[in-house]
Amino acid sequence: MKLDPAIRDQMLATVPSLRAFALSLCGNIDRGDDLVQETLVRAFTYIDSFEPGTNMAAWLFTILRNQFRDENRKRQREVEDADGRYAETLISHPEQSGRIEFEEFRTALTKLPSEQREALILVGASGYSYDDAAAICGCPAGTIKSRVNRARIHLAKLLAIDGVSGLAELSKPHLSPVHGDVLASERPQPQGYAIRV
Repeated sequence: MKLDPAIRDQMLATVPSLRAFALSLCGNIDRGDDLVQETLVRAFTYIDSFEPGTNMAAWLFTILRNQFRDENRKRQREVEDADGRYAETLISHPEQSGRIEFEEFRTALTKLPSEQREALILVGASGYSYDDAAAICGCPAGTIKSRVNRARIHLAKLLAIDGVSGLAELSKPHLSPVHGDVLASERPQPQGYAIRV
């Protein structure tokens, strides 16, 4: 089957955002890249179910999220490193304070419930509107708003920041905590939706 060049270009334009989302879910670059690759393979396999003119990015994000959840269900039988002690022995600690702060943020982010983390990454880091994030997660926009709010409050407590206003930067278009070189405002926006943050 030959892929329509316009659809192929839409898929490729979404890859940086997919990669950032996958990395935020997995916390591991290699696993995140594998997840993006599996998402694209699955999307190509089921491209007939995609309706041209609809939101390609939301469709791909939904596939990625479902793939991640399926993998997690399969891995539940494996031994977990819940407190991170084993993983801590495998990394070398950063020497620069910026890296230390980033690692503190990343660690705090992993302590959020998965639904809150997903919502915060989609709205705060990936620049999706509440409606777009709701479409990706398959729930109402009000649920996404609630998850984002609870995630910000939880992160503020974990990072000892005075109030949620210290986390206001998470909802503005800015440098992604995953890909600092990509501005949220420069990312491809989903088609057919007005992005509101």
